[in-house]
Amino acid sequence: MAPAAAYDEIADWYEEEFLGGRQAGTGTGEPVADGDPLGIHRATRELLGEGSGTCLEIGCGTGTHAERVRALGWTPVGVDLSAGMLRHARGRLPIARADAERLPIAAGSVPAVISMMVHTDMPRYPAVLREAARVLRPGGVLVHVGVHPCFCGGFADRADPDAVLIRPGYRDGHWTKASWTSAGVRDKVGATHYPLPDLMHAFLAAGLVPERFTEGGTPTPTVLAVRARKPGSPPVV
Repeated sequence: MAPAAAYDEIADWYEEEFLGGRQAGTGTGEPVADGDPLGIHRATRELLGEGSGTCLEIGCGTGTHAERVRALGWTPVGVDLSAGMLRHARGRLPIARADAERLPIAAGSVPAVISMMVHTDMPRYPAVLREAARVLRPGGVLVHVGVHPCFCGGFADRADPDAVLIRPGYRDGHWTKASWTSAGVRDKVGATHYPLPDLMHAFLAAGLVPERFTEGGTPTPTVLAVRARKPGSPPVV
Protein backbone atom coordinates (compact mmCIF):
# COMPACT_ATOMS: atom_id res chain seq x y z
CA MET A 1 0.00 0.00 0.00
CA ALA A 2 1.25 3.49 -0.83
CA PRO A 3 2.20 5.57 2.21
CA ALA A 4 0.01 8.42 3.44
CA ALA A 5 0.59 11.67 1.59
CA ALA A 6 1.01 15.10 3.15
CA TYR A 7 -1.70 16.53 0.90
CA ASP A 8 -4.35 14.13 2.24
CA GLU A 9 -4.89 16.38 5.25
CA ILE A 10 -5.37 19.55 3.20
CA ALA A 11 -7.01 18.18 0.04
CA ASP A 12 -10.44 19.72 0.69
CA TRP A 13 -8.91 23.08 1.66
CA TYR A 14 -6.71 23.00 -1.43
CA GLU A 15 -9.62 22.34 -3.79
CA GLU A 16 -12.28 24.50 -2.19
CA GLU A 17 -10.33 27.45 -0.79
CA PHE A 18 -6.85 27.64 -2.26
CA LEU A 19 -7.93 26.90 -5.83
CA GLY A 20 -11.39 28.40 -5.55
CA GLY A 21 -11.19 31.46 -7.81
CA ARG A 22 -7.40 31.59 -7.47
CA GLN A 23 -4.45 30.52 -9.51
CA ALA A 24 -2.94 27.19 -8.51
CA GLY A 25 0.53 27.64 -7.09
CA THR A 26 0.55 31.39 -6.42
CA GLY A 27 0.79 30.81 -2.69
CA THR A 28 -0.60 34.30 -2.10
CA GLY A 29 -4.26 33.62 -1.47
CA GLU A 30 -5.02 36.61 -3.72
CA PRO A 31 -7.68 36.51 -6.46
CA VAL A 32 -6.44 36.02 -10.00
CA ALA A 33 -6.31 39.16 -12.10
CA ASP A 34 -5.39 37.90 -15.58
CA GLY A 35 -6.02 34.16 -15.20
CA ASP A 36 -2.36 33.23 -15.64
CA PRO A 37 -0.25 35.45 -13.38
CA LEU A 38 2.64 33.01 -13.17
CA GLY A 39 2.72 32.02 -16.84
CA ILE A 40 1.91 28.37 -16.07
CA HIS A 41 -0.67 28.11 -18.86
CA ARG A 42 1.62 29.88 -21.31
CA ALA A 43 4.52 27.56 -20.46
CA THR A 44 2.31 24.53 -21.03
CA ARG A 45 1.21 25.79 -24.44
CA GLU A 46 4.72 26.74 -25.51
CA LEU A 47 6.65 23.74 -24.22
CA LEU A 48 4.13 20.89 -24.49
CA GLY A 49 2.32 22.26 -27.51
CA GLU A 50 -0.28 20.50 -29.59
CA GLY A 51 -0.09 16.75 -29.90
CA SER A 52 -1.96 13.48 -29.63
CA GLY A 53 -1.82 10.38 -27.50
CA THR A 54 -1.39 9.97 -23.77
CA CYS A 55 0.08 12.80 -21.72
CA LEU A 56 0.91 11.49 -18.25
CA GLU A 57 0.83 14.04 -15.43
CA ILE A 58 3.02 13.06 -12.50
CA GLY A 59 1.62 14.48 -9.27
CA CYS A 60 -1.66 15.49 -10.89
CA GLY A 61 -3.25 16.52 -7.58
CA THR A 62 -6.86 17.57 -8.14
CA GLY A 63 -6.47 17.45 -11.93
CA THR A 64 -6.67 21.17 -12.56
CA HIS A 65 -4.31 21.06 -15.56
CA ALA A 66 -6.21 18.34 -17.44
CA GLU A 67 -8.50 20.71 -19.33
CA ARG A 68 -5.60 22.69 -20.80
CA VAL A 69 -3.75 19.51 -21.78
CA ARG A 70 -6.88 18.19 -23.46
CA ALA A 71 -7.35 21.47 -25.32
CA LEU A 72 -3.91 20.91 -26.89
CA GLY A 73 -5.10 17.59 -28.34
CA TRP A 74 -3.53 15.25 -25.79
CA THR A 75 -5.32 12.64 -23.68
CA PRO A 76 -4.47 13.49 -20.04
CA VAL A 77 -3.87 10.71 -17.51
CA GLY A 78 -2.79 11.43 -13.95
CA VAL A 79 -1.01 9.75 -11.06
CA ASP A 80 -0.66 11.05 -7.53
CA LEU A 81 0.22 9.67 -4.11
CA SER A 82 -2.58 11.52 -2.31
CA ALA A 83 -5.93 9.75 -2.22
CA GLY A 84 -7.47 12.96 -0.91
CA MET A 85 -6.33 14.97 -3.90
CA LEU A 86 -7.35 12.24 -6.34
CA ARG A 87 -10.84 12.29 -4.87
CA HIS A 88 -11.23 15.73 -6.41
CA ALA A 89 -9.48 14.73 -9.66
CA ARG A 90 -12.08 12.09 -10.55
CA GLY A 91 -14.14 13.30 -13.46
CA ARG A 92 -11.35 15.56 -14.71
CA LEU A 93 -9.07 12.83 -16.05
CA PRO A 94 -8.32 9.10 -15.68
CA ILE A 95 -6.29 8.64 -12.50
CA ALA A 96 -4.28 6.12 -10.52
CA ARG A 97 -2.83 6.33 -7.03
CA ALA A 98 0.87 5.62 -7.34
CA ASP A 99 4.33 6.59 -6.16
CA ALA A 100 6.01 8.78 -8.79
CA GLU A 101 9.19 6.73 -8.37
CA ARG A 102 7.35 3.48 -9.22
CA LEU A 103 4.85 4.26 -11.95
CA PRO A 104 2.43 1.46 -12.92
CA ILE A 105 3.17 2.10 -16.58
CA ALA A 106 5.11 0.07 -19.13
CA ALA A 107 8.52 1.27 -20.24
CA GLY A 108 8.60 3.30 -23.43
CA SER A 109 4.82 3.56 -23.64
CA VAL A 110 3.83 7.25 -23.47
CA PRO A 111 4.73 10.12 -25.80
CA ALA A 112 4.52 12.90 -23.22
CA VAL A 113 4.92 13.45 -19.48
CA ILE A 114 4.25 16.65 -17.54
CA SER A 115 5.21 17.69 -14.01
CA MET A 116 3.26 20.78 -12.95
CA MET A 117 4.31 22.76 -9.87
CA VAL A 118 5.11 19.61 -7.89
CA HIS A 119 8.86 19.01 -7.93
CA THR A 120 9.36 20.58 -4.49
CA ASP A 121 6.82 18.09 -3.13
CA MET A 122 9.09 15.21 -4.14
CA PRO A 123 12.20 14.77 -1.94
CA ARG A 124 13.70 12.43 -4.57
CA TYR A 125 12.78 14.34 -7.71
CA PRO A 126 15.86 13.11 -9.61
CA ALA A 127 14.51 9.56 -9.17
CA VAL A 128 11.12 10.76 -10.41
CA LEU A 129 12.74 12.13 -13.55
CA ARG A 130 14.49 8.80 -14.13
CA GLU A 131 11.15 7.03 -13.83
CA ALA A 132 9.55 9.50 -16.21
CA ALA A 133 12.33 8.82 -18.71
CA ARG A 134 11.68 5.09 -18.35
CA VAL A 135 8.01 5.36 -19.35
CA LEU A 136 8.61 7.84 -22.18
CA ARG A 137 8.85 6.59 -25.72
CA PRO A 138 12.07 7.31 -27.59
CA GLY A 139 11.67 10.84 -28.86
CA GLY A 140 9.03 11.55 -26.20
CA VAL A 141 8.91 14.86 -24.37
CA LEU A 142 8.86 15.77 -20.69
CA VAL A 143 7.64 19.20 -19.63
CA HIS A 144 8.58 20.40 -16.15
CA VAL A 145 6.84 23.51 -14.82
CA GLY A 146 7.95 24.33 -11.28
CA VAL A 147 8.62 27.12 -8.83
CA HIS A 148 11.77 28.99 -9.74
CA PRO A 149 14.65 27.61 -7.64
CA CYS A 150 16.44 30.96 -7.59
CA PHE A 151 13.56 33.07 -6.30
CA CYS A 152 11.27 30.69 -4.35
CA GLY A 153 11.89 28.68 -1.20
CA GLY A 154 12.35 29.06 2.51
CA PHE A 155 15.17 31.54 1.81
CA ALA A 156 12.96 33.86 -0.30
CA ASP A 157 10.58 36.46 1.13
CA ARG A 158 8.05 37.47 -1.53
CA ALA A 159 5.84 39.60 0.73
CA ASP A 160 6.70 42.70 -1.32
CA PRO A 161 5.16 42.15 -4.78
CA ASP A 162 7.76 44.44 -6.34
CA ALA A 163 10.83 42.74 -4.90
CA VAL A 164 12.11 39.46 -3.50
CA LEU A 165 14.31 39.41 -0.42
CA ILE A 166 16.84 36.58 -0.69
CA ARG A 167 18.26 35.34 2.60
CA PRO A 168 21.02 32.74 3.12
CA GLY A 169 19.93 29.19 2.37
CA TYR A 170 19.67 28.95 -1.42
CA ARG A 171 22.67 26.62 -1.73
CA ASP A 172 21.64 24.34 1.11
CA GLY A 173 19.18 22.13 -0.77
CA HIS A 174 16.90 21.30 2.15
CA TRP A 175 13.32 20.52 3.17
CA THR A 176 11.50 23.18 5.15
CA LYS A 177 8.08 24.51 6.10
CA ALA A 178 9.42 28.06 6.21
CA SER A 179 7.22 30.34 4.11
CA TRP A 180 6.65 34.04 3.67
CA THR A 181 2.86 33.54 3.74
CA SER A 182 0.37 31.51 5.77
CA ALA A 183 -2.17 31.63 2.92
CA GLY A 184 -0.26 29.17 0.74
CA VAL A 185 0.69 25.51 0.69
CA ARG A 186 4.32 25.41 1.82
CA ASP A 187 3.76 26.25 5.47
CA LYS A 188 1.35 23.30 5.60
CA VAL A 189 3.14 20.51 3.71
CA GLY A 190 6.69 21.82 3.42
CA ALA A 191 8.94 21.86 0.36
CA THR A 192 12.24 20.42 -0.83
CA HIS A 193 14.57 22.97 -2.39
CA TYR A 194 16.80 22.15 -5.37
CA PRO A 195 19.42 24.75 -6.34
CA LEU A 196 19.35 25.42 -10.08
CA PRO A 197 22.43 23.33 -10.99
CA ASP A 198 21.10 20.33 -9.03
CA LEU A 199 17.76 20.56 -10.83
CA MET A 200 19.36 20.82 -14.26
CA HIS A 201 21.77 17.98 -13.55
CA ALA A 202 18.81 15.78 -12.60
CA PHE A 203 17.48 16.00 -16.15
CA LEU A 204 20.86 15.04 -17.58
CA ALA A 205 21.32 12.17 -15.11
CA ALA A 206 17.92 10.81 -16.17
CA GLY A 207 19.11 10.68 -19.77
CA LEU A 208 16.84 13.52 -20.86
CA VAL A 209 18.05 16.24 -23.21
CA PRO A 210 16.82 19.77 -22.33
CA GLU A 211 15.53 21.63 -25.38
CA ARG A 212 13.75 24.80 -24.29
CA PHE A 213 13.25 26.95 -21.19
CA THR A 214 10.90 29.70 -20.14
CA GLU A 215 10.16 31.73 -17.02
CA GLY A 216 6.90 33.16 -15.72
CA GLY A 217 5.73 35.69 -13.16
CA THR A 218 6.61 39.35 -12.75
CA PRO A 219 8.53 41.39 -11.85
CA THR A 220 10.72 38.59 -10.50
CA PRO A 221 10.13 35.12 -12.00
CA THR A 222 8.13 32.69 -9.91
CA VAL A 223 8.17 29.80 -12.37
CA LEU A 224 10.90 28.04 -14.32
CA ALA A 225 9.77 25.63 -17.05
CA VAL A 226 11.85 23.11 -18.99
CA ARG A 227 11.13 20.94 -22.01
CA ALA A 228 13.37 17.89 -22.29
CA ARG A 229 13.30 14.98 -24.70
CA LYS A 230 14.17 11.30 -24.45
CA PRO A 231 16.76 10.54 -27.14
CA GLY A 232 15.78 8.36 -30.05
CA SER A 233 13.22 8.34 -32.80
CA PRO A 234 9.53 7.65 -32.11
CA PRO A 235 8.37 4.22 -33.29
CA VAL A 236 6.78 3.99 -36.74
CA VAL A 237 3.09 3.08 -36.52
